[in-house]
Amino acid sequence: MTGEPMMTLDGNALAGLLDAVFGEDMTTVLGTCGACGASGEVARLVVYTRAPGAVARCPACSSVLMVLVTVRAVTCVDLRGLAALERAT
Repeated sequence: MTGEPMMTLDGNALAGLLDAVFGEDMTTVLGTCGACGASGEVARLVVYTRAPGAVARCPACSSVLMVLVTVRAVTCVDLRGLAALERAT
């Protein structure tokens, strides 16, 4: 461990990956945390990219909401931390 703080980005860092998976811009979609119930745009999530993939956490409680990993040109997506993912009305 180098003792360096983990660098975080916002959910816009996932724009390309999410577009490749869902076929559209997902940064304005509302996500609801399954742990605390906080809701907000995907663009507001806290994203860590210094791993084999990208991890998006809830800005309110830090629970893992999304994990995206690309292996051999296939992107695997885990959305188990989300209670809902829906377009704003």
